[in-house]
Amino acid sequence: MTYPLDHPEIREAVAKLCAGFPGAYWRQCDREQAYPTAFVQALTEAGYLAALIPEEYGGLGLPISAACAILEEIHRSGGNAAACHAQMYTMGTLLRHGSDAQKAHYLPQIADGSLRLQAFGVTEPTSGTDTTALRTTARREGDLYIVNGQKIWTSRAEHSDLMLLLCRTTPREDCAKKTDGLSVLLVDMREVRGKSLTIRPIRAMMNHATTELFFDDMPVPAANLIGAEGKGFRYILSGMNAERILIAAECVGDAKWFTERATAYANDRTVFARPIAQNQGIQFPIAKAYTQTRAAELMLREAIRLYEAGGNPGEEANLAKMLCADASWAAAEACLQTHGGFGFAEEYDVERKYRETRLYQVAPISTNLILSYIAEHVLGMPRSY
Repeated sequence: MTYPLDHPEIREAVAKLCAGFPGAYWRQCDREQAYPTAFVQALTEAGYLAALIPEEYGGLGLPISAACAILEEIHRSGGNAAACHAQMYTMGTLLRHGSDAQKAHYLPQIADGSLRLQAFGVTEPTSGTDTTALRTTARREGDLYIVNGQKIWTSRAEHSDLMLLLCRTTPREDCAKKTDGLSVLLVDMREVRGKSLTIRPIRAMMNHATTELFFDDMPVPAANLIGAEGKGFRYILSGMNAERILIAAECVGDAKWFTERATAYANDRTVFARPIAQNQGIQFPIAKAYTQTRAAELMLREAIRLYEAGGNPGEEANLAKMLCADASWAAAEACLQTHGGFGFAEEYDVERKYRETRLYQVAPISTNLILSYIAEHVLGMPRSY
């Protein structure tokens, strides 16, 4: 059955593009901890990374359901959109809260690929998910902000020109609410890298191009302030539902890849003179993962529907992200178990995808924080943090 949000023509085109980047390509990138430059360039040239940028700024002006279709198909093909998905949602902060001058200057260049906005500096070593406790500061000096501090898990900073940076412009103790006093700056990293900005790669269990950043009196033009000073926390929050929805779509793509791979292998693999797919011990985990995926996908569709209708579906976006991440992890477990020892062999791509999809139990928001949100904001229980 085809749904209005499916965008079959986009899916077909993305799948065709991804066919040019088979498992061998992603294995090499993973082995060398290399950024998939050729893949990102192909997506850029096809216009897919500008899907959510309005046509007046050179983008495709598509709804979030189309962006979800793009990301899902990348993951369903065996690829990984984490190399570039941030451009789908980070530019939303600029689009919603930036000035007309900022949008006119940056968005066309982001849309045509001459500028990359892939980096999002929020998390710090000491604050984690307690964003209001961040310590990176920006003090105003004439026409500049001078930034000092540190960020961690800032992915793609080495491969991005621009970064959205959340920092404190008013000390926490001087604010009526702890969420006040935070501001968003658009940093042109080309001008400060190697000078007042140090980027240190973090080698992780999957190829995520993530880094640690150090700011040492880093100058940022005051004209690069996004929106009003001190209101940055709400600007960041306003984009999080879109982020959860888009990541959920990637998880659905992963789940489908794992399920399809597991089914094909089980049908082909013969042990004791019969295909292992004939054994219920093999069938049932795959079938259960499939049912989880279908159910999670329905929640994702509901979140998309509400978002495109102009709503701000916090409950549905959080549920979709959690359920889709759980479905992809269940499918990954079933797929690896089905392959047995071969699941650990690099050439099958299962172990790579297994490592990649595990991330979504933790990021961009952990399962426990989603459960805390549901308990407090949906069920009316006391705040737990």
